[in-house]
Amino acid sequence: MPLNKMVISSSSCRVPHLVTMASFWFKNIWFIFTVATLSLLTSPTTISAQGTAADWPLHNDGLTDLVEWDHYSFYVNGQRLFVFSGEFHYWRYPVPELWRDLLEKVKALGFNAFSIYSSWGYHNPTPGVLDFETGAHNFTTIMTLAKELGMYLIIRPGPYVNAEANAGGLPLWVTTGEYGALRDNDPRFTKAWSPYMDAISKIIAPHQITNGGNVILFQIENELNGQWKNIANRIDNPPIQEYMQLLQDNARANGIDIPLTHNAPNMNGYSWSKDFSNATGNVDVVGLDSYPSCWSCNLSECTGTNGQYVGYKTVNYYDYFLKQSPTQPNFMPEFQGGSYNPWGGPQGGCPEDIGPDFANIFYRNLIFQRVTAISLYMLFGGTNWGWLAAPVVASSYDYSSPISENRIIGNKYYETKILSQFTRVAKDLPKTDRLGNNTGYSTNPAIITSELRNPDTGAGFYVTQHSYSPSSTLETFQLRVNTSAGALTIPQYGTFITLNGHQSKIVVTDFNFGSKTLLYSTAEILTHSYLEKKEVLALWVPTGESGEFSVKGAKSAKLSSCNGCANVKIIPGVNNVTVSFMQNAGISLVELDDGSQVVLLDRSAAYLFWSPNLSNDPLAAENDTLLIHGPYLVRSASLKGSDLKLEGDVANSTIITIFAPKSVRSVWWNSKKIHTISTKEGLLSAQVDGSRKFSLPKLNGWKYTDGLPEIGPEYTANSKAWITADHTNTSNPTKPARNNPILYVDDYEIHQGVHIYRATFPTTSSPPSGVALSITGGTAFGYSAWLNSKFIGSWLGLSWIDKQNSTFSFSNATFNTNSDNVLIVVMDNSGHDQRSAALNPRGIINATLVGSGNHTFNQWRIAGNTGRRTPIDAIRGPLNEGGLYGERVGMHLPGYPDSLWSKIPSASSSLSVPGAGVRVFRTTVPLSVPRGLDVSISFRLTAATLTNRLRALLFVNGYQYGRFNPYIGNQIDFPVPPGILDYNGRNTIAVMVWSQSGEGAEMQVEWNVDYVHETSYDMGFDGRYLRPGWTRERLQWA
Repeated sequence: MPLNKMVISSSSCRVPHLVTMASFWFKNIWFIFTVATLSLLTSPTTISAQGTAADWPLHNDGLTDLVEWDHYSFYVNGQRLFVFSGEFHYWRYPVPELWRDLLEKVKALGFNAFSIYSSWGYHNPTPGVLDFETGAHNFTTIMTLAKELGMYLIIRPGPYVNAEANAGGLPLWVTTGEYGALRDNDPRFTKAWSPYMDAISKIIAPHQITNGGNVILFQIENELNGQWKNIANRIDNPPIQEYMQLLQDNARANGIDIPLTHNAPNMNGYSWSKDFSNATGNVDVVGLDSYPSCWSCNLSECTGTNGQYVGYKTVNYYDYFLKQSPTQPNFMPEFQGGSYNPWGGPQGGCPEDIGPDFANIFYRNLIFQRVTAISLYMLFGGTNWGWLAAPVVASSYDYSSPISENRIIGNKYYETKILSQFTRVAKDLPKTDRLGNNTGYSTNPAIITSELRNPDTGAGFYVTQHSYSPSSTLETFQLRVNTSAGALTIPQYGTFITLNGHQSKIVVTDFNFGSKTLLYSTAEILTHSYLEKKEVLALWVPTGESGEFSVKGAKSAKLSSCNGCANVKIIPGVNNVTVSFMQNAGISLVELDDGSQVVLLDRSAAYLFWSPNLSNDPLAAENDTLLIHGPYLVRSASLKGSDLKLEGDVANSTIITIFAPKSVRSVWWNSKKIHTISTKEGLLSAQVDGSRKFSLPKLNGWKYTDGLPEIGPEYTANSKAWITADHTNTSNPTKPARNNPILYVDDYEIHQGVHIYRATFPTTSSPPSGVALSITGGTAFGYSAWLNSKFIGSWLGLSWIDKQNSTFSFSNATFNTNSDNVLIVVMDNSGHDQRSAALNPRGIINATLVGSGNHTFNQWRIAGNTGRRTPIDAIRGPLNEGGLYGERVGMHLPGYPDSLWSKIPSASSSLSVPGAGVRVFRTTVPLSVPRGLDVSISFRLTAATLTNRLRALLFVNGYQYGRFNPYIGNQIDFPVPPGILDYNGRNTIAVMVWSQSGEGAEMQVEWNVDYVHETSYDMGFDGRYLRPGWTRERLQWA
């Protein structure tokens, strides 16, 4: 580490730490204030090219120096790191064989890290049952892949994670109120989370960087403001402070010795920072989460935090970090990677304001504000299969992420890539001071610029954007910059810099690549490599725009290849050569006098320009990097002797261009040797085929049976599925009416999916005229009721209603004369709320027989999911199923005996229920996907407006992969990955259709191929262990 740095251990006594830090705070904040003031009062051209660096202290956690940090950035293994990371949730992607596929796409993106939430509820479904071994519950592979592929890993185990997950990732058994208010120091809650945190910490510990792995940060809890009862007066909030401290003590006791972090949900809380206070519960490094364009497609959800929505309006984080954590990196553990789509949201999500333009301007704006650690939420969202979701979201958790739910990558991925490729090679970027932030740098006052400068090397980064960030006007300008050659106004010779639309550009000065220095470039740097002692620098501009660059030390240059270039000017100087150009679609090459090359790309070419690393070093040394253009995806490259082996994906026939060492004699693409030709520029070129097609067989041959026998007069509720509701008290803070026993389902160990209530009451001479029901089930929930087999009504649900009172008349029902009357209520529980609202009950608050006389129920029983406290399906887990009859007995599982079911016409894809009730539909269909193909398959469920009063569950080989509520809307496409689908065998497709209308309901089912790619990835893996079949023990739950 640098000798002029003071190393301060975060584990040292808190009060001395604050005392020793006081002088640093004053000195360095004064330094920043002075420089910022000068930048406003002084012309940018008079600012010194190298300011005096403030002596910011270098911290560690007192347990390791392998991960350290200061005001500028993280240090990992003694080297500064600009962290570019993104989030995915393995529990939303329950096929371990596909995790590598995903992480190879993350690596190819240019990221040097990724982040994962764990889910306490997924791993600990019932008290005493911890599963880190079966199927996707075993996430150890992810940590070994991080090491193998060469990315650092940020792990966020909770115990609370939010994430639009059911109860925010808490196990549903803690939502009863029995464990207190949750997320505090209550001993009952501590006893609940301790076994999970003990176990997961011990699993993670061997994979920390301190033990040879790649896990570098461990987050404590999630978005938990509340350290203070009063921030201004620093009045402690002990229950929350002690909870945070208990979690940290637990992590340390179980072998976690890397830095502990936390993520603030907004800029209002000022919690957990050792720079801000010495209070209990402080972590090593704090960060800030932000979703400036709203975390939801329903923009009204964000106005309380963000204010009135204005598209592309950036947010000031810089001042917050100076107050909250001045001696720590500007760290965004979650920055908006997209938005979730709520029930009733737009079909397909809301990519308009969070697409490629969002990625361009907002991610560069973080650099504008000197952020050096970014993790996108989400990078890949996955699917809320089963009942993983909180009530706010449907089955899709696509999140409009750079990698879509169906695993495809597109323009948002590529736009992110062309920035993350740059940050990976910009070694001076992690350490910069912001010397100015105003419109004076530009010749156009509509443009604002943030000047960042490395105090050690003098490298400059000028981040430009519209001064009013929502503006999309076309603006041209020159930029006043300081360089080692003096003050310049650039471009000097070519067309002005252009910002056209929602765009930002990073203009560099004194940028080192290889042994050379780029004096300046108005074209953005994509990446660079160092091959056989010759530099290759890739620059890009938006299609049809111009750029200008100047290389120090070069005496001359020539245009060696022009593919889309125009207006090229080469201007030799005394100590440099300058080139101005325009680039249309394509790639052009400029050769410097020593044989080094500058590659000129337009945006479309930059999108498909890859820089795979030959090693698994997350820092990606430039002499270990190859440059390749053309394929849809380049996953990896390896060089052994004269053999270059590339792996990747193509969507069609593709020309591959390779910047490779001259020693390469043969090139292999996806294990096949390909014919290459050498171009006059010394490159290798080859064509790879990608023309194979794939068609799905017809989805027909449906059978059906009754899915709600419980409403029939012959049904007896005597199976293991039924539990008598006889509790007279509840721990839940929301108390129900007193006229019945407790009818909250969680009080009876029934927590998710559809629940069925069965109540009985006698017939009297003056029978009741109806029933008044008050039911709470989360937004978008619904219910239906029958009396003595006759349908009496439904609450269809709305996306914003979580509790509903209804009164249903008995006028069309007949009362029993020789036995009790039977009321059946089928309720769709849409999940448990997040944060403290996880305690909101689910079930019947009040059920009252109405009419003349005094009528009461004499018994209540409830049916929920099979197994309840003892999971019967360990691979899929209990969150996969609810309590419908078909789910309980396993009609959704491969192998269920359906030979006696009724058939619908073989050509029909229409599934109908003639009245109010439930039908279960099944078919089996073969797949035979050739090896070498990545085929993405999705199901489309639709219903006409007149017949859409239904709720349906889509099961694929036993996994519930779709909740279809067309009356509420609006998801109709449900991607299902390989592993869930058997790509080389027969697949069991089941749909449980619940008609909520007496007129019946009808829906259509089809499946489609989203894309076909030729790939190196083996999608034909043996996933049979993920798809266990039916067993007879299920019948005990009828």
